[in-house]
Amino acid sequence: MKLNLFMPLCLGLAIAGHASAQEPAPVAPKLPTAQIDGQGLGWVSLGKEDFVNVNCDESTWSFPDGEIHCTGTPVGVMRTKREYRNLELVVEWRHLKPAGNSGVFLWASEKNLASLKRGGLPEGIEVQILDHGYTESYRKQTGKEPDWFTTNGDVFPTGAAKMTPFPPVAPGGSRSFPRKNLSKGTPEWNHYYIRAINGEVRLWVNGEEVSGGTGCSPASGFLCLESEGSPIEFRNLRVRELP
Repeated sequence: MKLNLFMPLCLGLAIAGHASAQEPAPVAPKLPTAQIDGQGLGWVSLGKEDFVNVNCDESTWSFPDGEIHCTGTPVGVMRTKREYRNLELVVEWRHLKPAGNSGVFLWASEKNLASLKRGGLPEGIEVQILDHGYTESYRKQTGKEPDWFTTNGDVFPTGAAKMTPFPPVAPGGSRSFPRKNLSKGTPEWNHYYIRAINGEVRLWVNGEEVSGGTGCSPASGFLCLESEGSPIEFRNLRVRELP
């Protein structure tokens, strides 16, 4: 009798253990991203009255309903009327066509901007804005693999500007590649938060920090929005100066 009672008990424990082993592991909750919206003390909006055209057509840039629209032609930039040193910048953007190209330039000098000809781009630190379709377009046009750029938020110096990039670093040694791929393709909106302090630049894409660099030179100057061949829209462009 003792044996008969013991056997069902063992069998029950074995079945319970087997069922427990088949239960899926609990899924960790997704943590919220730190999305800075540019609201609060010290933040100001940037719009039509805050920019001047540098080397584009006057029709390249328009400002409907508080947004900033760019036709993409010709290649060039418009700049802020003011120069900045230490700042935080929030900008939302979306490409309107696949393979679109654009960017935000930090710390462009007055001398360099004054010398730009039609089709030229400034020296400074560029926070790149590329649509994912640019990768395939590059392959088709060149027959090469695009190992020297990404479409998720590269940060790099242009012209004679200098920067020590945060890793991972592009093969050329000057670009900071993003640690995560977080950009959304056309026509979805993306959110950039840029913090530039004492020659150090950090970029957050859609709520997470991904790339940047330090030792930037120059480390003060104008902010520029780039026109580079494809229509793009910006909205909620806001800046806060820092000490």
